[in-house]
Amino acid sequence: MNDATDYGRSFAAKPQPLTLEQAAWITPPMQAVDTESMIDVPRMRRYRQNRLRAQIRAQGLDAIILVEPLSIRYATGARNCTLFQMHIQAGYLFIPADGPVVYFDSAPGRKSGGQLETIDEIRSDILPLSYMFAGDQHRDWTAKWASQMDDLIRSHCGQGAKKIGIERAGFHAEQALLAKGHVLSDVAPVLAQARKIKSPEEILAMNLTIAVAEDGMTRMRDNLRNGVMEQELWAHMWAALIEAGGEWLDYRLLASGERTNPWQQEASSRMIRAGDLVVFDCGMVGPFSYGADISRAYRCGPGRPSDLQKKLYTIAYTEVMENTKLVRSGAAFSDIARARYIPPAGFGDQLYPCLMHGLGMADEWPFILHSPDHPEFYDGELETGMVICVESYIGQVGGVEGVKLEDQVLITDSGPITLSRYPFEEDLLAG
Repeated sequence: MNDATDYGRSFAAKPQPLTLEQAAWITPPMQAVDTESMIDVPRMRRYRQNRLRAQIRAQGLDAIILVEPLSIRYATGARNCTLFQMHIQAGYLFIPADGPVVYFDSAPGRKSGGQLETIDEIRSDILPLSYMFAGDQHRDWTAKWASQMDDLIRSHCGQGAKKIGIERAGFHAEQALLAKGHVLSDVAPVLAQARKIKSPEEILAMNLTIAVAEDGMTRMRDNLRNGVMEQELWAHMWAALIEAGGEWLDYRLLASGERTNPWQQEASSRMIRAGDLVVFDCGMVGPFSYGADISRAYRCGPGRPSDLQKKLYTIAYTEVMENTKLVRSGAAFSDIARARYIPPAGFGDQLYPCLMHGLGMADEWPFILHSPDHPEFYDGELETGMVICVESYIGQVGGVEGVKLEDQVLITDSGPITLSRYPFEEDLLAG
């Protein structure tokens, strides 16, 4: 390399594209460093927006309007006061099937959004949709918002009534847009079908979140002792998340002793005692807003686990391992439900609400129930590039304790790859 032009070009090189299988085994560095750039974030953003556009067209829509902050981040990468905007609607995004992406947000969002190649125009004439901002002028504001959207639709989608996918704009905003003559539909199918197939860059981002979650698991295990409170233990997971630049935990699902049965009791001030099982579900939204959804169970020492504790744990472990074998491209949800592992009599009467579910930026479609005969069961097919969480809860009805385990699995052409690597508890597995 003899001239400055070649030297500069070498430093500008992008990370080489990876296959899903290659990405599945790589945990990228936590910080960007000059020699280890692994996630091509612009490529990841382009991939996601292209999938959204493809689904807008596939489902016969002319445009979509997004309000949910995770949906906006998926579509563009923009991030601004995410948790706040989940309950106080402020920013929104307009994406036509073909044409410029237009983003409306407050000053911090406009500043960060201006750095993104996925946004063509940033507007300051935002009309926040939350009643908090407008008060008794709310209906007037939403009418102005509908006129604003109507102008965009006519400019970029053509004249006449158009079919628009919309989410969470609120009753008055949607009624005002309907009054403009447009046909509105739920944008959820567009988002679900776009988000279901992950790129290798998304898997790298997800592996980064899993590494953060597993750091939190280690901190909790190291601080598990007689007398520690459930919420005190759960704080170690939060600390790992925030220190690593992650977003939030979806819930506080950590329970101990008798609070592990039935499942889905959130962390409390109960003091953990020697001999208790401690069970948790991390539900983490980490760096880049990608999810880690992993469950493990520990036992507070000293001493040895009881035979019942080992039985509960071993059945749950077996269920996760056996059902993971069913996670293959082309498998129908109904076939998976029919072939699933059946726990021994008396241990399968309090099953987790689903057998498996999708994961991307937090939980997502599909939600696979245990039986195709369930009145709420819907069918579908697993595909390469999907990430599926395989669930198990085992606890006897009226029993003292229960065990919840869960792994995060990537579907590839060569079979399932378990992304969650945190080990299971050898002393709780029956020999």
